[in-house]
Amino acid sequence: MQDKARIHVQAGAGGNGCLSFRREAHVPRGGPDGGDGGRGGDVVLVCDDSMRDLESFRRRSHFKARRGGHGQGSLRHGADGETLQFAVPPGTEVRDADTGEIVGEMIQPDATLLVAKGGRGGRGNQHFATPTHQSPREWEPGEAGEERRLELVLKLIADVGLLGEPNAGKSTLLSVISAARPKIADYPFTTLEPHLGVVGLSDHRSFVVADIPGIIEGAHAGKGLGLRFLQHVERTRAVAVLVPVDSPDPQATYDLLRSEAAAYSKELAAKPHVVVLTKADLQTPHDARRTPLRTDGAPVLEISAVTKQGIPQLLEVLWKTLKS
Repeated sequence: MQDKARIHVQAGAGGNGCLSFRREAHVPRGGPDGGDGGRGGDVVLVCDDSMRDLESFRRRSHFKARRGGHGQGSLRHGADGETLQFAVPPGTEVRDADTGEIVGEMIQPDATLLVAKGGRGGRGNQHFATPTHQSPREWEPGEAGEERRLELVLKLIADVGLLGEPNAGKSTLLSVISAARPKIADYPFTTLEPHLGVVGLSDHRSFVVADIPGIIEGAHAGKGLGLRFLQHVERTRAVAVLVPVDSPDPQATYDLLRSEAAAYSKELAAKPHVVVLTKADLQTPHDARRTPLRTDGAPVLEISAVTKQGIPQLLEVLWKTLKS
């Protein structure tokens, strides 16, 4: 999944003003009649909900709008340059590649964002005429359009993000509660890109769940695949922290996941979360006697994606968490 791209945008330059004098039979001293140059075209991003990633920017990374037309005689102004628009998927964050400053975010379909402004057209010599300077030969060149390098970062828009170590059962859970079909296997890091699934409940209720690759210790610093994909749970409204019941130390696993989220983003760590003990069908009597997890008040539910144990209860708790 292409979720990052760097592009170069350049707005159109303004057209030059015109140096011209009126030439007409029987009209001596016709005076200056140079028209103004047209304004350069802007560069605008448009949010297109039919796009799913930034793959199209692999093939094209330079975008240049047209310049404005030059002014002409007889007070004819140059045409404005046409605005250059190109589409990005919902959830795209736009940053200045040089300063890191956030230029804007594309969330709502059909929303627009001006990223480079066209240059102003130059004035023709008509503007420089005065009572004492009736034959001006001054005119202005058009201004250059804005030029900048941008970084596009796609952050999937979902309601609930699934956070867990490799092989915690995230993909299996997503396949059970939605129509999504992520790759499922018995080895780590089978999920190499985020997946979204729509969960349908009774009374026409629904929410979107995002499954991201497994998180390991040091993910916030770039280890494994976590750093690249933690961005996709930043926009979620709630997080489901998945801890397998057959983990050697479930408390340590939970604490690791929470600390990695906090190290990556304080805002992510502050989101409401639900603790999901997965693979309950593998639980032994010894597991059942373990000390309950310390979760800072977050609800804890045991589920089995294989037997569907606890799945309805989990979905209702997630819905109540989102509503609150």
